[in-house]
Amino acid sequence: MESVIIVIHLIIVLALTGVILVQRSEGGGLGIGGGGGGGFMSSRGTSNLLTRTTAILAGIFFVTSLLLSWLAGHSRGPSSIINTSPAPISQPGTAVPPTEGGILDSLKRQEQSTPQAPQSQ
Repeated sequence: MESVIIVIHLIIVLALTGVILVQRSEGGGLGIGGGGGGGFMSSRGTSNLLTRTTAILAGIFFVTSLLLSWLAGHSRGPSSIINTSPAPISQPGTAVPPTEGGILDSLKRQEQSTPQAPQSQ
């Protein structure tokens, strides 16, 4: 279903781009503009048709955009950042894997293996 809506959305995007590029530019900038004499429709009729077509395609574009965003959010399950398991804590510089005990056990082993200076009491 989602891929069908994406294809429809892309077709609407291409049609909307084409309709916008065909419209006559008011400022005479990049538009094809002008021309006049004989043609299929009058200048005013073409302008009204292209404006109406642009508005309809824009409305359908917004509807498909909202539908696609709703589908994307609906397919994901609800998640919480509070109920996640904590990340494992790694100990830098320890040669003992964490499965053999905690940090206190590794410190005790290091303490027993290194010679210590005599302590006075």
